[in-house]
This record gives sequence, structure tokens and C-alpha cells, in this order.
Amino acid sequence: MNESNAHAILSWRYEPLYDLYNYSEPEANLLQHILHPQNTFYSVVDENGELVAYCSFGQDGQVAGGDYHEQALDIGMGIRPDLAGRGKGAEYANAVLEFADSLFQPKAFRVTIAAFNKRAIRVWQKLGFKHQRSFERGSDGMQFIVLLRADNR
Repeated sequence: MNESNAHAILSWRYEPLYDLYNYSEPEANLLQHILHPQNTFYSVVDENGELVAYCSFGQDGQVAGGDYHEQALDIGMGIRPDLAGRGKGAEYANAVLEFADSLFQPKAFRVTIAAFNKRAIRVWQKLGFKHQRSFERGSDGMQFIVLLRADNR
């Protein structure tokens, strides 16, 4: 992730229901978080080098209140707002999975998704992820689901 793409991601604004994915902390704090190598944020670019999405691996893909005791690589992902809902999610998610597999070689992959986000749930299920559990985030009562996929090696 470079600084230019990090600034672009911080400026993305999603329409309501999906506006919970808008970044709202002071930009300087978030910029440092996204750019810090330990937080493993990566840009997803198309064939023209244009930023279309981003992903992260590890703790950033977890939600407070979830049960993450099983060994799996957590994936966080965001698609540029003007591209969301346009049928490219599975393509981008599959590219993220291939990249993650080559970099980390995990035993399993895991995603945590807001329960209302049916589009994202369908994308990951299409890629072989299975429902593991649901939970409620304590801070606001929002419902989340955890999907898991064992590595196919």
C-alpha cells in the first residue's frame, strides 16, 4: 500500500447501509495504521494500475466480540464505492485469496461480514466459504457472521 492509495481509500464514501465502512477517525491516525507494514494492507489494482479495492490480513479483519480461536487467516477487504455492487466482487476477492495463499500459505481463510451485507456474503460463499457462526458486536449490537474456507492444497 502506498500513501497515495491510502489517502484515496480514506476518502471513499459509501451510501447508507454501507456507510459503516466509511473511515471516520482523524485521517493522520488512519493513514499511519494503513501504511504500517505490520497491519498488512495491500492495494488491489486493475490491469491499468487503477485502484479498485484494498485488502488487509490478520487482526484488521476481525470484529470485537467475534470468536477467532480457530487457526485461519482473517481477510479484510473494501471495494471502491463506485464499483461496489457491479459484479466484480468475486473477481477481486479471488485475486486477494490467490495473493494471500502465495504470501501466507494459511490452513484456512476467514472473513467477518456485517450480517446485512448480503452482497459480500454471496461473494465469499461463491468462493467456497461456509457459515461458521454469528455474533453481536457489544458496542452497538450490530450482527456479524463469520465465514471460513479451508485451503484447497
